[in-house]
Amino acid sequence: MVVASAQERIYRCAGKDGATPEYINNAKDAQARGCKQIDGGNVTVVQSAPISRPAAFRVAGAVQAAPVSGNSEQRARDSDTRAILESELKKAEIKLAEQQKEFNKGEPEKQGIEGRNYQRYLDRVAEMKESMVRHESDIAGLKREIGRLPAPTARQ
Repeated sequence: MVVASAQERIYRCAGKDGATPEYINNAKDAQARGCKQIDGGNVTVVQSAPISRPAAFRVAGAVQAAPVSGNSEQRARDSDTRAILESELKKAEIKLAEQQKEFNKGEPEKQGIEGRNYQRYLDRVAEMKESMVRHESDIAGLKREIGRLPAPTARQ
């Protein structure tokens, strides 16, 4: 038979790597390591696999800040970002133009059963309006994002 007992005192210690905290419930070990007692509710610790960092970020076991990228690398990333956003903008504008053509200024052609079921036609027209509003919003957002990017530089 297993008997449940009250939880012992929990102590929070600096982990071996100095960044990840470690929790123990042995008072003598906690005192020897200079750990602090945790007051309050229960503690649940979920173990996870350690995060492996690329060698460029490690210095004798300590984590170092990422190296500062050069201007040419940043310009290349900005250029790639601009190309992707402009491509997405073009696709969204084409899709919106197709929807507007199909919408036919609020009077799209009736399809199939819609000739006999007018409510179905009205529902489809409402969905088309909502879809066009979403696409217009997407286009505005893409234009804002493109506007936030630095101006493209002339290539030599």
